[in-house]
Amino acid sequence: MTLTRGARITGTVLSAVLALITAGWIVRDLRALEGPGPLWDIWSGVPGRFPGALPATTGTTLVLLLVQAVTAFAVRRSPVAAAALVTTGVTTLLLRLPGLWTTEASWTDGRYPDELRSRALISTVVTLAAALALVVTAAAGRRPARDVGLPAPTRPTTGASVVAFLALGASAAVLIAWEIRQIFVFPDALYPDWYLGGRMAGPALVDAPGGWTTVTIALLALFAGVSALAHAVHSRPFGMAAAVFLLLSGGLGVARAVRLDLFEGFSDQGVEEQLAMLSWVFLTLAGIAALSATVRRGRPAAEDGAGAGWGPGAPGYGYPPAGAPGRAPGYGYPYPPAAGSPYTSAPSYPSGSAYPSGSYPSAPSAPGYGYPPVGPGSGPEPAEGSGPGDGYPRGGGSGPPPPSSPPPGR
Repeated sequence: MTLTRGARITGTVLSAVLALITAGWIVRDLRALEGPGPLWDIWSGVPGRFPGALPATTGTTLVLLLVQAVTAFAVRRSPVAAAALVTTGVTTLLLRLPGLWTTEASWTDGRYPDELRSRALISTVVTLAAALALVVTAAAGRRPARDVGLPAPTRPTTGASVVAFLALGASAAVLIAWEIRQIFVFPDALYPDWYLGGRMAGPALVDAPGGWTTVTIALLALFAGVSALAHAVHSRPFGMAAAVFLLLSGGLGVARAVRLDLFEGFSDQGVEEQLAMLSWVFLTLAGIAALSATVRRGRPAAEDGAGAGWGPGAPGYGYPPAGAPGRAPGYGYPYPPAAGSPYTSAPSYPSGSAYPSGSYPSAPSAPGYGYPPVGPGSGPEPAEGSGPGDGYPRGGGSGPPPPSSPPPGR
């Protein structure tokens, strides 16, 4: 199945709308923080290197922008257009859903201006509506490729499927392992704020809480990896999206380690800090491997089994190829025509007919995106310069939102 041209146009417009909204928030942060340098430092978790303004985004927003923009550009002719629309819609829905209850929550008072919070809530509602419309468009616009004259969907090759499964599956396991580990590191009071948002672990204005984001990316990677192993059509776009999240996640962690010279003192770090840095490197490499495997053009779905092929000679339709003995399976006509048969040539149809005519100092920060904010009443102050466990210094209980640092350990 593929998408009709009308559905492709609709999907392009919706994806472009999502990309414009997402880009608008990044532009807002670039202006508020006076350049990309401070914003990148906050996203990667470099402590103490930012002005007083608070960012409204994390690195998750940058990945969403990339996914939405690529979908808007490629959906017009992509053989996996339907799956790409579903991928973009589902990913956007999951990562923007918490904004319904976090943007106007009482714990955000004083952190962001009321006018900005109202804009964030409207933006969230419009984004969720457009993302849901993408999924509906993909479901309603599906048609057999032979009916719309567009390429049939493609499946990943065997080699690409294995690579994607190993890279994505292992990455999901790493993320979940760090989430389990932080249960024993962070204080009980941090939950459920870490997953649902709250005063102790409030997210950036338009992004999901750190725990919510980490689990979402882990599940996305696991689903894409298992789908790739099954050679599913949707595994390629889902795998590409998951790979980009992993790549940026690990890349932000590596950038943080380089900026703070953590690799130079690797042997002096504790075991948990060393594992955090190794995990950053692993996620970066796994993201590159998964992206390389899923971005490759797959094989047509028609090659994968019965019922997938269309056109001359496909089971159940039309005429068998020249020289084939007997009658085509299912519907069709004897070929070559038997002696005395009235079917001496292909039947003709009347013109116009419908028929075809020819983060605590004792441990690294929790994996995922963002740091739990620390301030008066929210737990002990983390020590600066202690490695992957550093968080942002807070003052007066109104520090910047958790940056979008890569798991594990931001």
